[in-house]
Amino acid sequence: MLAERVVAAVTAVPGVVAMHPGRFGEVATHLPGRRVVGVQLRADLVEVHVMLAWEADLLRTADAVRAAAVAAAGRPVDVVVQDVLGPHDSVPVAST
Repeated sequence: MLAERVVAAVTAVPGVVAMHPGRFGEVATHLPGRRVVGVQLRADLVEVHVMLAWEADLLRTADAVRAAAVAAAGRPVDVVVQDVLGPHDSVPVAST
């Protein structure tokens, strides 16, 4: 599935800790029996929401995320850096 390919490409980018589900869990692609968190697919655009490591260069990492997602999706991508995790933060568990 396209959303899963986008997640695989984005999470392989150095500095990306995880996908982010949005403040209320609204950022997801709904598939039969599950959700792919952090990706919203539209006809002409893909939106990805990510959590970055605190030491990651925000702009460079966001550019790398966009490039990876565009390569996976074949359409324009908006990147939202939803959170930056510090060295003592834990990654929130997203429901699927």
